[in-house]
Amino acid sequence: MSITAISINVFVILCLLISFIKNKKKTLASLKIVAISFIRILPTVLSIVVLIGLLLTFIPESLISNLIGDGAGIRGLFTASFLGSILHIPAILAFPLSASLIKDGAAIGAVAAFITTLTMIGFITLPLEIKEMGLKFAILRNSISFIIAIIIAIIIGVLL
Repeated sequence: MSITAISINVFVILCLLISFIKNKKKTLASLKIVAISFIRILPTVLSIVVLIGLLLTFIPESLISNLIGDGAGIRGLFTASFLGSILHIPAILAFPLSASLIKDGAAIGAVAAFITTLTMIGFITLPLEIKEMGLKFAILRNSISFIIAIIIAIIIGVLL
């Protein structure tokens, strides 16, 4: 385990202890809410992890390299951006997936585009966004987000 992970865990445990000392009842109530939320999202998270594991197992490295590798160029960047835009994967799972993609030959810029569009563009949630914010706003926000994601990916690809 890295020093960063250890530091974060120690910090969280200290905060929990301070909270427990300050107000035992509220802390226990919060932990109960966290446990219920964890149990509620666990099947979804596990199914996504299994699906990603299966995909990474059965998709050859050469295909990943051809689709979103350094040799794919701008086409790879847009492929990763498109996938990030339409998939609905929690960001906490996207980071390990991205590390696996990089290990299998994906370009850094393409992975940056994937993560950025995954978090900034909501194709799955677009109907709700249109309903709540209006069609013009939703389209404009997602379009600008897509353009910014591409710019971010290009900058990261050049720098790294």
